[in-house]
Amino acid sequence: MVSVQFILAISGSKISKKVYAVISATGLMSFSGVLVETAMNVTFPTLMKQFGLATNTVQWMTSIYLLVISVIVPLSAALKSSFKTKQLFVTANLLFFAGLLLDALAPNFAILLLGRAIQGLGTGIALPLMFNIILEQVPADKIGLMMGFGNLITGVAPALGPTFGGLVINNLGWRYVFFFLMPLIILSLFLGLYDIQQKSNIVKIEPDFLSIAFIAVLFAGVIYGFSNLSSGKLLTNLFPIFIGLCSLGFLLGRSKKLAQPILHFEILKNKSFSVHLLGFLMIQLCSLGNAFLLPNYVQLVNQSMATVAGLVTMPAGMVGAMMSVVGGRLYDDKGARFPIITGASLMAAELIAFACLSQQMSDLVISLVYIIYMTGMGMSIGAIMTNALASLKPEFSAQGNAFLNTIQQFASAIVTSLTSAIVALSQAQYGSKGPRPTAIGTQHAFIFLAIIVVFLWLMFYKNVKTEGGSK
Repeated sequence: MVSVQFILAISGSKISKKVYAVISATGLMSFSGVLVETAMNVTFPTLMKQFGLATNTVQWMTSIYLLVISVIVPLSAALKSSFKTKQLFVTANLLFFAGLLLDALAPNFAILLLGRAIQGLGTGIALPLMFNIILEQVPADKIGLMMGFGNLITGVAPALGPTFGGLVINNLGWRYVFFFLMPLIILSLFLGLYDIQQKSNIVKIEPDFLSIAFIAVLFAGVIYGFSNLSSGKLLTNLFPIFIGLCSLGFLLGRSKKLAQPILHFEILKNKSFSVHLLGFLMIQLCSLGNAFLLPNYVQLVNQSMATVAGLVTMPAGMVGAMMSVVGGRLYDDKGARFPIITGASLMAAELIAFACLSQQMSDLVISLVYIIYMTGMGMSIGAIMTNALASLKPEFSAQGNAFLNTIQQFASAIVTSLTSAIVALSQAQYGSKGPRPTAIGTQHAFIFLAIIVVFLWLMFYKNVKTEGGSK
């Protein structure tokens, strides 16, 4: 975790330490949520053996967590309006802690899933809460920096997760992944209890349960369909995706009829916001695709251990987290265009390089080239979020934040399955899951991601200006 003194030093800001404490408190919950998700991916083989489960069953450890978050995050604007910030924070904190405790002591897999679902409730409330606090309590000329600080807190977690999970599981056992996070959640609770202030008025919004049901069906269909995409049963998996998309259509129709819908889809008519939202989705697809493909390449092609895979990708993750603060400062000083276009250029360079090299890459090459991507991603991601929200009227900031966080969950739900399906097609074509077919499949997946990032660069180059309605 980066110290408050470091942030103050590079910003020259007079933002109170209470604001930093509150952002750190909510950030710690988001950090813990991402850390436990990435760490638990390493535990799948152990859990399969201990509980006698198949791979597609144990994957619900992640799927149930993502599903709950995906349902809760779109409600964030309504929750922010209806409840005090401290109430939301304490609720999220206690839910996450209860989920950790339940999982640490779980006697069977069903209880383990229940604990993960409860953790999803806590993370789903906490994730948008941090950025809403930044938008509400930070001066306009420092929002870019603080959005970067928020992204730094959560950005460190994916870099540490696989290594943390591997070390804990190999030395102590999977239950200690949950035990070790409990002190962080307790620290988060004390920071938030003493420092959270209420800045906005409370306006109760009655929840529309039919809209919530449509959101649940949308993400359940998408997550279930895409999670089984690599199985080869195309029609079987397309049906739940179709049901999910139909539910989205019903949600759009329902929202038009409500005076206070859960998601105000009319903000998508704002071209600047929609461009940034689409770009944010593309970056999430590329980032999560990288995060899936590279550790698997290290293990399946280079025949290295899981812990080595974590260590290979960790330096890039740390660099990306640090660059999020730098990108935020650049946004405040130079406007949006420089950090966004520079970041997109670096991301494109990495994905094109991997698309060319991925039939034969050493662990060292992977580690060094991946740093290029994470430098660009860290530099641009906070600027994209800040510029997207700057294009909206202040009263729609919470709604914009809800859309950004919902899109992030949508990307999480589909990209691992998409990239794994591309790799699986090559493996099936060669009749083997050995190093050579996996390397070829990985190359095809990187070509797919490279096409996305080139389109991303062109879109931002055309639409992002340094001055104007959005910086």
